[in-house]
Amino acid sequence: MIFNTITYFAAFLLPAALLIRRLSTAGREWLIAVIGALFFVTFSITSVGGIPGALCLGLLLAISVLTLAVMRRGSKVGLALVLIAALATLGFFKYSNFFLTSMLGVSKVHPLYWKDAFLPLGISFFTFEFVHYAVDVYLGKTEPVRPGKFLAFILFFPTMVAGPIKRIQDFSLNVHPAGSRDALVDWHRGITRILVGLAKKFAIADLLTAITDHLVRSDIVAANHRILPLIWIFAYGIKIYMDFSAYSDIAIGSSRILGIKVPENFDNPYGKTNIAQFWQHWHISLYRWLVDYVFIPCGGSRGGAVATYRNTWIVMLVSGLWHGAGWQFLVWGAWHAFGLSVHRLWSRGGAGGWLAARIPATILIPVSWVVTFVYVNLGWSFFAMDFPTALLWWRKVLLG
Repeated sequence: MIFNTITYFAAFLLPAALLIRRLSTAGREWLIAVIGALFFVTFSITSVGGIPGALCLGLLLAISVLTLAVMRRGSKVGLALVLIAALATLGFFKYSNFFLTSMLGVSKVHPLYWKDAFLPLGISFFTFEFVHYAVDVYLGKTEPVRPGKFLAFILFFPTMVAGPIKRIQDFSLNVHPAGSRDALVDWHRGITRILVGLAKKFAIADLLTAITDHLVRSDIVAANHRILPLIWIFAYGIKIYMDFSAYSDIAIGSSRILGIKVPENFDNPYGKTNIAQFWQHWHISLYRWLVDYVFIPCGGSRGGAVATYRNTWIVMLVSGLWHGAGWQFLVWGAWHAFGLSVHRLWSRGGAGGWLAARIPATILIPVSWVVTFVYVNLGWSFFAMDFPTALLWWRKVLLG
């Protein structure tokens, strides 16, 4: 975890926080861009990809230059070039081996198989933001911005690793001046949010690892009761929430110290009473990105019920594949697509409303919460394990 290192706080966050309020707007933009580039190189070398990973900064800067150049007029050709460059880069690093082995049957000893494959730091989030900017400029939702602001937006280091996914329209470097009361409030709230994230990470998520480490084939086979694999997967559900929301808390807190606000990413998703509400409050910035840049372009809910279900499945399969290159992630996406489809059919088909009107809220709400919570957590089985191991887990739970 990059955010729990002294290097992150001492070499990046603190210098940026001390300098950003003392510079002009243009100076702030280039400060964030330069520190972001150094952040990318440093943590690529130490954590992700080594020297080859660090050299990927050049590729990201090339896509940035392309985006700035071709989107000045918001042309369709420019949009196509940016989408091809961003998605092809993501596809090469994240999905090339999966495509070769799963679709073409290429073995892992084949010359085309990339044995030392790695993912450049934050590549998925870079892709989201390249696509967002190009599409929104093309649609006239935002004007082209200065190179400095664009590079600060793309290379903003607190959100580089795990989001939240930003929008250029909301990304403002008009920070409160140093020494002002508002700046002190930013520091206070930012530090508090970081401490909350660190507590989630170390006091809850990391402790649950002792339980979730059992989600491997040998331990599942050896489990002497079907309740044990269930306990392990529910522990995983809590762990992944605490882990991911901890990253978001630290990113949001770090941004607040700098005087910059970024979107919230979680809002009590496990407290919701249906699967649609869960997705509206789990990884909120991803959910909104998928709605705006996948669901709506596919037709959204404008084409009738069949088209709406189709588009829901497309979105959730894309979401699954985005989370990882493997069949288990596609199945996880399908699990949620099925849940969303059933919920929509139930709530819009009349049966749900008829039943809800006849069951007291004191019963309906707790039952709805339990069903949603259980369904979501059972789905983590396809996220936490490879597909054959997940099937073994289901066999153990169902048949003992």
